Amino acid sequence: MGGTVLLTFEVIAESLRERIRSGGLMPGDALPTQAVLMAEFGASSLSVQKAMALLKRDGYAISRPGKGAFVAQPDVDTDEDPSRLDVGSVPVGGMAARVEALESALAQTLDQLTALQARVEALETGNIGPTH
Repeated sequence: MGGTVLLTFEVIAESLRERIRSGGLMPGDALPTQAVLMAEFGASSLSVQKAMALLKRDGYAISRPGKGAFVAQPDVDTDEDPSRLDVGSVPVGGMAARVEALESALAQTLDQLTALQARVEALETGNIGPTH
């Protein structure tokens, strides 16, 4: 029993990573929708969302609001070939995808902190009585 058991969202993410690495999904291709992945893996929407978050965090995917999730473009390594640097555009994936995932996580954390602050303020204003 030395093997590691992957959780459903990890299985989904690894399956999509393998499709990307093997060329089954190419940069710019749309990733399967949440409904398709739920049916394919018999997974919950939360598992699919967690898988997509992993792919974005690792630079495999990027979201386009109102359009869906897409396979990210690989990072351009300008140290090896400076001529590949296109200063007129921001790369679609790679580092940009990681930054997007971090910004999303930060926004969620700020929402949670705001909700927590509101609860603390409600307690401080006496909206609940003392316990005996």
